[in-house]
Amino acid sequence: MVTGLDLVAEQIRVAEGRPLSFGTTPPAPRGWSMEARIIAEDPAHNFMPSVGRIERIRLPQGPGVRNDAGVYRGYTIPVFYDSLMAKLVVWGQDREHARRRMLRALDEAVLEGPRTNIAFHRWLVAHPEFVAGRLSTRFLDQHFTPDALAPSRAETELALLAAALHAREEYQRVSVASGGNGERTAWRSVRPQPMRPR
Repeated sequence: MVTGLDLVAEQIRVAEGRPLSFGTTPPAPRGWSMEARIIAEDPAHNFMPSVGRIERIRLPQGPGVRNDAGVYRGYTIPVFYDSLMAKLVVWGQDREHARRRMLRALDEAVLEGPRTNIAFHRWLVAHPEFVAGRLSTRFLDQHFTPDALAPSRAETELALLAAALHAREEYQRVSVASGGNGERTAWRSVRPQPMRPR
């Protein structure tokens, strides 16, 4: 992301006995890059592995955003292998640009089914100490608790509002289709006729 080189392709060239594509002087790094490894694990329970079927997946895209994913809708995360599902990589002109791009990408990511660490990455990238670049191997011990991933009151209210709006729109859709709101439809109302004895 910072050199514009496909390093795997360069390794294959070397294995084939061919020279590197850039000669003896590699290009100077440009900008900043960050990677978030999307893993099937539950950060709220000591990062325990999670298994299950992926019911819905939408990975972010756009300029400066790359996804290396090995899963798809309907895929079942097994208990036998590494729980890594995707690598979300972003590029920015500097660290702050890359950080903001990563935060946007994480906000857009949807992966439903097994538990993942997407919310954890979102919390991490937005944490003031991470923003300031004050990091150490003790960062999680000092700053992270499972409560940090609990939705805020505003997020809860927004989710409830979205659910209510969805239910209202669904009701209106069904009502219009059945002619229950007075609008004309392609279907004619037919009055039931009384049963006549034979």
